[in-house]
Amino acid sequence: MKTMNKAILVARHEYVETVRTKAFWVGILAFPIIIALAVGVPILLEKTKDERTYAAIDHSAFLWQEIETRIYVEDVRNIISASRDKRKKGGEAFDRLPEVARSLTLAWMALDEEGQEAFVRILGERQPGGGIEGEGSELSGTDAGEFLAAGGADNLFAWWRDAPIEEVDDLNIDLARKRFLPVEVPEERRTAEELNRMVADGELFAYFVIGQDPVAGSEGSKYVSNNLTDRELVNWLRGLASGVVREHRIASEHIDASVARWIQEPLRFEARKVGDGGAEKEVEVEDTARQWAPTAFTYILWISIFSGAQMLLTSTIEEKSARIMEVLVSSVSHFELMAGKVAGVAAAGLSVVASWGGFIFVAILVVPILLGAPSVGFIGQIVADPGFLLAFLVYFVLGYLLYASLLVGIGSVCTNIKDAQSLMMPIVIPMMIPIFAMVPVSQDPNGLFARIMSFIPPFTPFVMMNRSAGPPELWEYAATTLLLIGSIYLTMVGAARVFRIGILMTGKPPKIGEIIRWLRIDPAVNPSTREEKP
Repeated sequence: MKTMNKAILVARHEYVETVRTKAFWVGILAFPIIIALAVGVPILLEKTKDERTYAAIDHSAFLWQEIETRIYVEDVRNIISASRDKRKKGGEAFDRLPEVARSLTLAWMALDEEGQEAFVRILGERQPGGGIEGEGSELSGTDAGEFLAAGGADNLFAWWRDAPIEEVDDLNIDLARKRFLPVEVPEERRTAEELNRMVADGELFAYFVIGQDPVAGSEGSKYVSNNLTDRELVNWLRGLASGVVREHRIASEHIDASVARWIQEPLRFEARKVGDGGAEKEVEVEDTARQWAPTAFTYILWISIFSGAQMLLTSTIEEKSARIMEVLVSSVSHFELMAGKVAGVAAAGLSVVASWGGFIFVAILVVPILLGAPSVGFIGQIVADPGFLLAFLVYFVLGYLLYASLLVGIGSVCTNIKDAQSLMMPIVIPMMIPIFAMVPVSQDPNGLFARIMSFIPPFTPFVMMNRSAGPPELWEYAATTLLLIGSIYLTMVGAARVFRIGILMTGKPPKIGEIIRWLRIDPAVNPSTREEKP
C-alpha cells in the first residue's frame, strides 16, 4: 500500500507539471484548430472562388442552344429538389422561397412520375427562344397546367436568369451559374481572335469552339483556357454536350428515344444488409458512416498514444538531464517513480483526448449550422456510441501503457532528444504499419489479414479499434486484451530493469547490446552508476 501511495503521489505531481506546460495546452488546441482549418478552409475557399466565365463559338448552329436548354432544365430540377426538401422539413424555409419557386414545386409534387418528367421537359421547351405553341395540353386540368397557363414558365425563366447570386446562395439552391457564368459576346465580336484576347485579359476563364458536325465526330471542337489545372468547367460542359450529341446520334439511326434510354439503363443492385434477426434491412447513410467511423477513432487513437508517449519520453529526458531523477530516487523506488510517471502522463493524455472529443461533438452540432449545410447529427450519435467509446478507452489505456513502457525505458538512458531519436526508430516503425493498413482492415474487418494483425501486440490496439465496426467475436476481444496485458507486463518488467540503471547513467547513451544485457540483470542486484565522457 505504501508503494502504491508513493506511485500515486508521483503520478499526481507528473500530471500537474504536465498540464502546466504550454505544450499541453498547445496539444489540446492544435488538434481542433488543424481539423477546423482542414475542413473549413477548403469550404471557404470554394465559396470565395470566382465564377468560371465562359463563351462559345458554335459552328454547328444547334449544339450550343441545346446545351443551354439542358443547363436550364438541370437547374429547374435543382430548384424543385431544394424547394421540395424545404417543404418536407416545414418551417419558414419554404415560405422564404420566391412565389414562382413555391408554385412550381407544389405543381410538380401533385403529378405522378411520368407527369413530373413531362412538366420539366415542357418548362425547358417553353423558355424564351425555345417555346412550342400549344405545349402543356397534356397537363390540362392539373396544377402544373394552370402554372403554365398563368405564364409560370416565363416567370420562372426570368427569376432563374436575373436573381442575384446572393439571393440564390441564401436560399441554398444550387444553380449552374453560381459556378459557371456564361458571357454574352455580340455575334460580330464572337471570333477566335477576340475571345483569345478576352482570355488573355482575364475577361473570360475559357471559351469553347464547336465543330460543324459534332454528331459525326469531335473534329473542329476545342477548349481554350490559360488555366490548365482547373478542369471543372470543361468536364461539366463536356458531360452536357455528350448527352446532347448522344441523343442526336440515336435519332439519326432511327432508334426510339425510350428504347435507347432502356438500352443504356445500367443494372443497379440495391444495397441491403442483414439485420440481427436475419432479415434484410435497407442501407442508410448512417450505416455507411458507422462502418467507417472506427477509421477516425483509430487516427485519434494513434495520435493520442503517440503524443502521450512522446510527452513521457520528453519529461523523462528533461528530468534526467537536470539531475532531478537522482533526487527523486532517494525518496521513492525506481519502480514507483516509473509507474507514477507513466500513470501521470496517461491521465494528462486522457484529458487531452476528452477535450478533443468535446470539440468534435460541438463541431458536429454547430459547424453545419454556421455553414448552412445539412445537419449531420447522426455522426454525433455514432461518436457517442458506447461500444466505440469503450473500445477507444480500453485500447487507449492498453496501447499507451505498451508504448509508454518502451519509451520511458528509452528516455531513461538518454540525456537529450537527439540521442533518443535513433533508439526510437524500432518503436515508431511498428506504430506506422497499422496506419498504412487502415483501409484494407476497414474494408474487411473480419478477414484473415485483420485477424492476424490483431494478435501482433504492437498493432493490436489500432487494428482492434479499426475492426470495431465488424465487429470481432467476443473471444477475439478477450484474447487480444489478455495478449496486450501480458505484453504490457513483459515490457514493464523490461522497462523497469532498464529504467533503474539508465536514470543514474550519465554520458554517452548505451548501445543496444548493452541494454539487452541489462534486461538479464537480476532486479535484486543493486545497479551501479556509470560515468562516461561524451
